[in-house]
Amino acid sequence: MSKGDPASRYSPEPKLRLVAWEITKSCNLYCAHCRASADSCHYEGELSRQECFALIEGILEVGQPILILTGGEPLMRDDFFDIAQYAADRGLRVVIGSNGTLITKEIAAKMKEIPIARLGVSIDFPTRELQDNFRGVTGAFEAALAGIDCARSYGIEVQVNCTITQLNAQYVDDLVNLALDVGAVAFHPFLLVPTGRGKELEEHALTAQEYERILLWVYQKQQELEGRLFMKPTDAPHYMRVVCQQEKRIRSNDPSQVAAASGKPPATHGSMSTMTRGCLGGIGFCFISHVGHVQGCGYLDVAAGNVREQSFRDIWNRSPLFVQLRDYSLLGGKCGRCEYKEVCGGCRARAYEETGDYLAAEPYCIYQPQGDRRVAGHHR
Repeated sequence: MSKGDPASRYSPEPKLRLVAWEITKSCNLYCAHCRASADSCHYEGELSRQECFALIEGILEVGQPILILTGGEPLMRDDFFDIAQYAADRGLRVVIGSNGTLITKEIAAKMKEIPIARLGVSIDFPTRELQDNFRGVTGAFEAALAGIDCARSYGIEVQVNCTITQLNAQYVDDLVNLALDVGAVAFHPFLLVPTGRGKELEEHALTAQEYERILLWVYQKQQELEGRLFMKPTDAPHYMRVVCQQEKRIRSNDPSQVAAASGKPPATHGSMSTMTRGCLGGIGFCFISHVGHVQGCGYLDVAAGNVREQSFRDIWNRSPLFVQLRDYSLLGGKCGRCEYKEVCGGCRARAYEETGDYLAAEPYCIYQPQGDRRVAGHHR
């Protein structure tokens, strides 16, 4: 794209901020929503320890992102601490995404020694029976709380994650209270992307109207809890549009007014609690699978390349997938016409699951771009 092309203003300079790395697909639970359809078996073809070390070096050639070690359940991998230590020793800030059930005081002590900057634990229901049923293993709820307690006792920051569907939307206030009770510093609601085993929950996915209601609730709750708990919706890029709208309303002191976006994201709260844009896939974030596939995110099942065949740097800088995801002028449907596309971008994974086209319109967004509303009003 030429520099003079007007559409070029929609192509941001990619800056790698976050990498989520599925270091193993094995998991000790059998969660209903699992994008990886993970099980406790051993999966063939996982990157070896030396390949993991080489990948860390490859990531460092691009930048110094926060490295999220996840799975499956990352603690199921025997050399987990070797990999985490290598990354930390090379200057990366290492975070763990876990179900929390395998964390003992001994494990927590090792985490602190590395050091692990934050532990994210997934809790989807505020009661034992509902959580255990959703996670597929009796005792999962109590084990997760015990794991959080162990981590907190060693001064490790804890973040509570949950996946929101119609099954648990009624419990969101209870889940926030649970996060506060266990001393979490952050609460990240993930809005279901029906991939992997999560396909079986598709009938329980929130409607576009319910998504909007949840995102407004998050915004209001964040204002209420400012300084006590940082809330960051994940897999919900249109939250950035909601934030812009709400802040415009406050500034205008006119609750009925919905103004156009400023084109700038809202204020951020530091490196571990930062919101820069809605969909960061291929722009500031990528996912690496247990066998080395690099993707825009874990839910967008399209490989940009494989680190066994190309350098991570080449994949990040040159893959056709990432080049396309960075060009906002390629977005289709109402996402392409939307005045909020620079701060939102729509969920590329949901678009892909719904249509087979990762550049199509976000299917779970009720917002109509201003131009569409003007045309509709003219025809009336």
